[in-house]
Amino acid sequence: MTNFGQVRFEDIVKMHGDFAALKRVNFEIEPGEFFALLGPSGSGKSTTLRILAGLDAPTAGRVFIDGKDVTSVDARDRDIAMVFQSYALYPHMTVAENIAFPLEMANLRKAEIGPAVKDAARKVKIEHLLDRKPGQLSGGQQQRCALARAIVRKARLFLLDEPLSNLDAKLRLETRAELKKLQRSLGVTAVYVTHDQEEAMTLADRMAVFMAGEIQQVGTPAEVFARPNSVDIAGFIGNPPMNLIPARYIDGSVVIAGRPFKTMAGAAGECDVIVGLRPSALRFASDGLKAHVDLVEDLGDTAVLDLDCAGTTLRMRVGESVPREGDLISIMAHPQDIHLFDPTTRKRL
Repeated sequence: MTNFGQVRFEDIVKMHGDFAALKRVNFEIEPGEFFALLGPSGSGKSTTLRILAGLDAPTAGRVFIDGKDVTSVDARDRDIAMVFQSYALYPHMTVAENIAFPLEMANLRKAEIGPAVKDAARKVKIEHLLDRKPGQLSGGQQQRCALARAIVRKARLFLLDEPLSNLDAKLRLETRAELKKLQRSLGVTAVYVTHDQEEAMTLADRMAVFMAGEIQQVGTPAEVFARPNSVDIAGFIGNPPMNLIPARYIDGSVVIAGRPFKTMAGAAGECDVIVGLRPSALRFASDGLKAHVDLVEDLGDTAVLDLDCAGTTLRMRVGESVPREGDLISIMAHPQDIHLFDPTTRKRL
């Protein structure tokens, strides 16, 4: 028996002339998983989604859905529902007609379409808007209409391309929570493209982090946050991102601004490294590294400090006892919170 909504990318390459948009991309998505494709603009995540949808063909490599090679299968025969950033609603149709459209295209009987449309609308809480046109809806309501149109098809794969980016901050948070609940209740596999790491971290069961056409890391949000496997990912994940400081490794310690910090690495010897320190991992310590507070960003429940440590700039996140600008403080980090990267390969050591 084949699984439902399982995806496998095998050595996918996508060329635009001489430019490689995707360079040998490999990953697997399990049935029922909420899987995020995360990365900065132009990193290849939307291209990956379009290839999965059948809207673009790869230059090389193969795409499998539920164990079947679909690389050359037409988009409409892949049993996939897509929700775009632009919603792509028909302005001349009512909400009900927009939701019903894929069922009519599939030649479903009229008697079955009505109840299916109502059921999909109820799931996204827009059953009271079925007679309106898209132009009479708010951005959030249009987004729900687009979701209902995807749900109604009962497809095995849900593909979502930056679906929340047109919403304001408050609505984005609300819709994000509802989207996760909806995916759970439907039990579908969802593939979600975003450049917003907070969105990926809160929604995804696992995620693939793209950089310049390559997947640099696949894992749960907690794994990628705790053990970024390259300097690029360390600097991309986390808000504010990880401090990355060129330093010297000497017999198990790293020297930052003239002060040794113990690490978990036990190897003897000396070499140049890039040290990664999360702003939330820095602690006040009387015998630590001396630092001047240049700037305090008050975020309400926490504050982010810009620190000058003998010419080295560090950012630190604090919960209570926030110092003032101009104060001299002393900071430290636990050995397990110190990440080491190779300055040449930029990979985790």
